[in-house]
Amino acid sequence: MTNRTILLAGAAALALCYATAVSAETKTLYVGMNGGNFERTYTQAVFPDFEKANDVKIVVVPGTSSDILAKATAAKDKPQMHVMFLDDGVMVRAIGAGLCEKLKPSPELDEILPNARLKGDMAAGVDLGMTGLAYNKKLFDENGWTAPTSWMDLADPKFQGKVVFQSAAASSFGLHAFLMFNRIQGGSEDNVEPGFEKFRDTIGKNVIEFIPNSSKISEMVQTGEAAIFPLTPTSVATLKDKGIPVEYAQPKEGSVVLMVAECVIAGNSEPELAQKLAAYLLSAEAQSNALAAGNIVPSNPKAKARTPEAEKKLEVFHGYMKTAVTLDWDVINAKRPEWNSRWNKTIEQ
Repeated sequence: MTNRTILLAGAAALALCYATAVSAETKTLYVGMNGGNFERTYTQAVFPDFEKANDVKIVVVPGTSSDILAKATAAKDKPQMHVMFLDDGVMVRAIGAGLCEKLKPSPELDEILPNARLKGDMAAGVDLGMTGLAYNKKLFDENGWTAPTSWMDLADPKFQGKVVFQSAAASSFGLHAFLMFNRIQGGSEDNVEPGFEKFRDTIGKNVIEFIPNSSKISEMVQTGEAAIFPLTPTSVATLKDKGIPVEYAQPKEGSVVLMVAECVIAGNSEPELAQKLAAYLLSAEAQSNALAAGNIVPSNPKAKARTPEAEKKLEVFHGYMKTAVTLDWDVINAKRPEWNSRWNKTIEQ
């Protein structure tokens, strides 16, 4: 073999190695989403089928909606993620900031509920939910307390030092609860003065701890520290599956619609594959798997509950939705930075 042949063979081998490396790199999709149940459900029960069918690896970037939005914003000019899951209100902000590209038309997109399609199909709901009240059933039973029925139960003196409240500056759950309290006090999304004026001397007096997200609730229920707190039926079902003694209660004033939506990140390195993943996550197959594995409530009506128990949960959920409140996210997002600053200075100081 001549030196030239050897050099050419070596160059070809290096080129093949480089091409293989590039191929491997472009076959990795990064998905920003909430950790905990969401990450576990999708990595174990939803992503594997797509990975196998498309020879791709999906890596979850875990974090709250605020965390994921901050990461996407920081990398807007050179996105590090391909798809992201955000709470609906945060997703509206992401769309407004130009972080999402329009979802391509697909049979899966056409199948989901109309109200799960956001702002010109820039994003779509993958999980339907609501924020209401949850409570420590063991603690309630021991004290002979009846199940809560109103958001104002968070201000009941018997729960002094037993209310856990998610930060309204960091958590959709906390913001929802605060805005419902504000409505009860005569306010609206356009006017949060009643809420800020009265929160500290009502609900605030009962709060043992303001938490940035709901990850500590399981521990605080088991230690008996937490009696009552804002939470979703899905989160309650997940805790119950783990043997945590919690129950959901629908407030008489209504729960707050909370939809987790997905969007394909604008300018990402794998736009076609990212769009294909986004469509798959709206499919009945993917959402049936998510429902079965993690109580993720489908936005696709064709998704099937695979057990009578799961079917019953869906029926109950649809009943709750009849009184659920939809907030004005355009107003909220315009004023959110001001509210966050005020909350941190006057409520969580």
